[in-house]
Amino acid sequence: MASSPLEINTRITIAGWELTEQFVLAGGPGGQNVNKVSTAVQLFFDLVNSPSLPERIKEAAIKLAGRKVSKDGVLMIEANRFRSQERNREDARDRLKELILKAAEPPPPPRRKTKPTKGSVERRLKAKSGRSDVKKMRGKPSGD
Repeated sequence: MASSPLEINTRITIAGWELTEQFVLAGGPGGQNVNKVSTAVQLFFDLVNSPSLPERIKEAAIKLAGRKVSKDGVLMIEANRFRSQERNREDARDRLKELILKAAEPPPPPRRKTKPTKGSVERRLKAKSGRSDVKKMRGKPSGD
């Protein structure tokens, strides 16, 4: 079932044909409605083969999604928080959008190695020798 395109940001838009939705029965509150209406939504998106996403974002999204991605690289998001099918559909699409936005964030800057200051090294060694002295005092008294 082709749905409307999902706009992630100004540069990324996922075409409607890339998203597949499946509706299943959901548990939880809802009375008789739960037993007869398929309100839960399973949203499928082929992350690996998507022409809409750059490689860097695909790899980051696969890492972020974890077990939600199959071996074939298909992401499945299940939404069953709400009692109506439409709200669950919007929820699934919002969660996909959040995941891709998080994956699109630039990587953190590389860590720069720093040396401890001379004063901090001296304070650490002084504290160590102080603890050593305290522990030496705990021993049995010598028989001088």
